[in-house]
Amino acid sequence: MKSIVLGLLAVLSLATARAQDDPASWKFTAKKISEKVYEVQMTATLRSGWHLYSQTQPKDAIAYPTKVGFANNPLIVRTGNVKEVGKMEKFHDASTNSTAHQYANTVTFIQKVTLKAAAKTALSGTVEYQTCDDKQCKPPKKIPFNVPLG
Repeated sequence: MKSIVLGLLAVLSLATARAQDDPASWKFTAKKISEKVYEVQMTATLRSGWHLYSQTQPKDAIAYPTKVGFANNPLIVRTGNVKEVGKMEKFHDASTNSTAHQYANTVTFIQKVTLKAAAKTALSGTVEYQTCDDKQCKPPKKIPFNVPLG
């Protein structure tokens, strides 16, 4: 009986550790600007001490930049590039002599889109990013999203 309880505790501990393995949690929403225009917001909230990288990095950077990719949807026109809203930190690592643009706490990536017709559809794609703290970096991770519009 004792071994069964210990086994269950080990499985629960492993499941909890995996759930907390990613220091970033994501929320994907759409904000209606006008009749057919939306801002799709992809917000990352980071655990204390962790950061993720900006889409654009200095030339000397060795950081893995965040990448947002979109699935083709003939009902949607994307306007402009993905904007970043948050407090960007410019970090210089003396040991590697490199600089990185990064975000801690929270950052929102925003893509403005226009629907070609008054129809219900969705903007889908992936966000690929890497999280690091002062001691380690997690491998890059790609997560899918699907945001309803219309």
